[in-house]
Amino acid sequence: MALALVTWQVLVGGPLARLDERLSRALVDTVPRRLSELGADLGNMTVALPVLVCAMAYAILRGRRAQALCAGVTMALVPALVLPLKEWTARPGPLEPWAAGYYPSGHTATAMVAYFGAAFLVSNRLVPVAAVLTALTGIGLILRGYHWPLDVLASLALCVPLLTWPVVAERYGRPSRS
Repeated sequence: MALALVTWQVLVGGPLARLDERLSRALVDTVPRRLSELGADLGNMTVALPVLVCAMAYAILRGRRAQALCAGVTMALVPALVLPLKEWTARPGPLEPWAAGYYPSGHTATAMVAYFGAAFLVSNRLVPVAAVLTALTGIGLILRGYHWPLDVLASLALCVPLLTWPVVAERYGRPSRS
């Protein structure tokens, strides 16, 4: 529901999108770029994906192949869902009004799926760490001017349903007791 509302506002340039743009202009470069870059970089595939791959290897060693497979499939779904939305909306970036394809944020989606997926595979006690890393990614992207706040929000809304895989994997990953 949130994803549909935000997408609609972005497509029609509605009041929420206009507020988003004003908020972004007020926030960009309010912290040193070095700090915002660090946060934004947490969503890079070269940073987030190895975290998930290590957690998947750990899960496989612990006999949790179905959960590891579900985590990998979920990560593969990120570009499959994000890229068509970027193409369809063709939203320009905060600092690059001539460029398109900023909505939703692929870096935020990558961070959320990788870090929460790793937490679910290793220990649920790591879920707060995943939340902090995902938040730092989104905040870094906004403060650096790489994404509008609604780009980040849309990615979060897009990924919440994707992260239901632990329930499915737990149910179907166990041997049946016949």
